[in-house]
Amino acid sequence: MSEKLAQHLADTFNRRSFLTRATLGLGSVALGTLLPQNLFSNPTAQQALTAPNRPPKAKRVVYMCQSGGPSQLELFDYKPFLEKMHGKDLPESVRKGQRLTSMSAQQSALPLVSSPYKFAQHGKSGAWLSELMPYTGKVADDLCFIKSMYTEQINHDPALTFFQTGNQLAGRPSIGAWVSYGLGSANENLPAFIVLVSNDAPKDQPLYARLWGNGFLPSKHQGVQFRSGADPVLYLNNPNGYSTTDRRYMLDALKDLNQVQEEMYGDPEVANHIAQYEMAFRMQTSVPDVNDLSNEPDWVFDLYGPESRNPGTFAANCLMARRLLERDVKFVQLYHQGWDQHGNLPSGITKQCKATDQASAALVQDLKQRGLLDDTVVVWGGEFGRTNYSQGKLTKDNYGRDHHPRCFTMWMAGGGIKPGITYGETDEFGYNIVRNPVHVHDFQATLLHLLGVDHEKLVYEFQGRRFRLTDVEGKLVKGILA
Repeated sequence: MSEKLAQHLADTFNRRSFLTRATLGLGSVALGTLLPQNLFSNPTAQQALTAPNRPPKAKRVVYMCQSGGPSQLELFDYKPFLEKMHGKDLPESVRKGQRLTSMSAQQSALPLVSSPYKFAQHGKSGAWLSELMPYTGKVADDLCFIKSMYTEQINHDPALTFFQTGNQLAGRPSIGAWVSYGLGSANENLPAFIVLVSNDAPKDQPLYARLWGNGFLPSKHQGVQFRSGADPVLYLNNPNGYSTTDRRYMLDALKDLNQVQEEMYGDPEVANHIAQYEMAFRMQTSVPDVNDLSNEPDWVFDLYGPESRNPGTFAANCLMARRLLERDVKFVQLYHQGWDQHGNLPSGITKQCKATDQASAALVQDLKQRGLLDDTVVVWGGEFGRTNYSQGKLTKDNYGRDHHPRCFTMWMAGGGIKPGITYGETDEFGYNIVRNPVHVHDFQATLLHLLGVDHEKLVYEFQGRRFRLTDVEGKLVKGILA
């Protein structure tokens, strides 16, 4: 402790305050001898994992969240039967009274619409993919397509919140925060949970920082957003005229003050703040290193596509994700907006695929050739799918699709995932699941399982209730496990 701080504390705590605090402290000691020793222990601290519950198949995760709801019928779920039914009304026997959004509930008809894009089988696995995703087709044998995903939410904000936090209401910890809390970090110079948001995507649906927030978990587990430009992390760099030595002196003095506050009030969040300040200091060296792409050869940029040279684009973020995973960042989350095609779907989805297809496949290829895919889980998908009928007017060359939570497609790859398979099946209308349904909580439970975590044991007590990512649901999707 510095001399100035010691003198300040001496001046602050006079004889009266000392006796007051000492009396309270002695009373607490006496009370403690009369009560069970673990009564005042922190129950939440007992729930954090010091190691995985079981041997993990993966060490890290990269989750490419495609915000807005990509249309599975244009990309992955080939339905030739819709070509015969094109323009005809959706049968009630298929809809079965399912709730519709307010955007299409008032339509006098729900005309079925087939995809105008050609589908073909790819690789030895024979996975069906649209012509919109030629690069993803090239890595099809490394992927596991889950065509039977379903969710309970029909609107964007609750659906995306549900996927990222396990609950449709805001305030719960995100997946990355749970992973950080349960498993910690493998790199002391970088956060365990890092977020990258594309700057080249339509902003049709907003993204909120709470989607990668810590909720009621300690604040050090919140996702840290990396931005494009000279300052990838806000307020990380020193102000002009302020040296690293100055910052070190400041942090030391601040740590002394925080430790006094922690001793006085016993607030565990004070220790989290100290840890965050120290992490920020170490990141002043580690972040410029990970952000410096000058050592990447041209063939790497060619692999990810020309946009990978433009910081902040989805392609550049995929490349950045690989660099973070190389440095053992536990959970890297990419967000790409713009998949909400209620109208002008052909034009919109073509642009989205052009921006994401090559880079998504390149990330899988790049991880594989560097020996990282075997212990990295790769996830690609949105918050729900799209309807098989047209929202609004169906014309010869234009249409839109509404939200559809009842069935949609995601893909996974890497650590512990069975490669080259298609799991689950929808009916010939592409409207209902007929085989192997996978709920959002099932997906979350399986993702944690791959990291060696039993989703039922990763628990945090808050306001008298025990919480977990999967709430009171979730089961392993054993059919996709290698």
